[in-house]
This record gives sequence, structure tokens and C-alpha cells, in this order.
Amino acid sequence: MVIVSMMAIKVDHRHLYLQVIEHLKKAIEAGIYKEKEKLPSEFELSKQLGVSRATLREALRILEEENIITRKHGVGTFVNVKPLFTSGIEQLSSVTDMILQAGMSPGTIFLASTRQKPTESDMKRFQCTDEDEIVMIERVRTANGEPVVYCVDKVLAKAFPDHYDYQDVSLFSTLDQIGNRKISYAVTQIEPLGYHEKISPILECELETALLVLKQLHFDEADEPILYSINYFKADKFSFHVLRKRF
Repeated sequence: MVIVSMMAIKVDHRHLYLQVIEHLKKAIEAGIYKEKEKLPSEFELSKQLGVSRATLREALRILEEENIITRKHGVGTFVNVKPLFTSGIEQLSSVTDMILQAGMSPGTIFLASTRQKPTESDMKRFQCTDEDEIVMIERVRTANGEPVVYCVDKVLAKAFPDHYDYQDVSLFSTLDQIGNRKISYAVTQIEPLGYHEKISPILECELETALLVLKQLHFDEADEPILYSINYFKADKFSFHVLRKRF
């Protein structure tokens, strides 16, 4: 049970729903409400906090927008799992770097590698011809042994090292150190995705766990496209944000 000081609410001049948000966040951070745990009913919470159900619902709505809770109609309100990895989308970091920054050990499960003729989309992306070849690599990236990202990477064969260890933890580093092609920037598209019949089981996702899909075309320092990646991130493990400036 969360005990809230009504005196604190009385002398706090902020809107009540903002105070409710702060109290619930502190309760979650303190472990009073644990990850995946169901919160008390709206009636019980509004009674505990001494606010109307309308005020509580507004607070819960904002907490859901912030991905702190999930409300399931007819079931209840649940605390979301806090992402282990967070990154600014304007920062171009490899999956390996993100895992290392979280203080975890990155690993790779190699699935498949093929050499193939480029599709029409590939020829547009890489500005190549049908005489070129594309290397496509499918891998699962792990953090402390737990699968967290499903990766599909396409590289121009002529830019790819002849001898590549597919267990290598970083394709960025390989292209830089062995292929002598340093990735400078990427154009990124982000798409939310629900349960995927093939990928979700590989990442050991629960049915309600969504995926975040990052489609990225990477360019080297000469502004030439070198790598196209489709990465499927477990949405309960990764959080991306962006810094937006007014011009």
C-alpha cells in the first residue's frame, strides 16, 4: 500500500495529476510496485491518494504515454519493465556499444550468411548494378547471454572482407579495421511491430512484448552507402529518444 501525505498535497500548488504521477513514479522506483506487477484498482488507488478517479485516470494516461505502465482493458494496470538499454537516436552507436554502455557483455549467435544478386531496392540503396553481389548476414545479438536484437545486415560484397568471423561482435569495427571503410552516419527509419512469428520466439519474447524495428542505411566518410541494416529490438529492453531543436 502506498501511503501519501495529504498535507503535502494540500501545500503543493501543482496540478493534482502531476502530484499523482510523481508519487506513482517514486513508488515504482522504490520497488513498492514491481515490474510486471498489477497496480491496485482505480478505486483503491484514488482512495489511497485522496484524489478523484478523473484525476487518477489523467495521471495514468500520461504514465502510459511515457511507457511506465500499460493499461489492459478489463484486466488492470501493470508496471512496465524498465529498458536496460537507452540511446539517443541522433547518436550512431553499434549494438555492441549500447550493450557495453549498459555494463553487460555483448555476444553473437550466427544464423546465416548468403551472397546474392542485388534486388531493385538494393541497387537503389547501394547505387550499384546487377553485376554486383550483396552479402546478407543474419545474426542474434545477446547481452549477458540473453537474446535482445535480431539483425539482418546487407553489405556490398566488394566492400566486405574476404575472411570474416561471423561471431565477431561488431560489424562496424570489422568494416572499419579490416575493410578500411569507416561508417560515418546513417539514415534511419523506426517502425513499431507487434509479435513476429519468426523473430519473437528467437528473441524469447512474451506474447505482449512488442518489437522496435530500426531500418538504417549507413554511409562511409566518402558519403557512399556501405551497409543496410534491419534490426529488431525487444521493446521492453531498449528505449530510443531524440533531441529536437527549434529552427
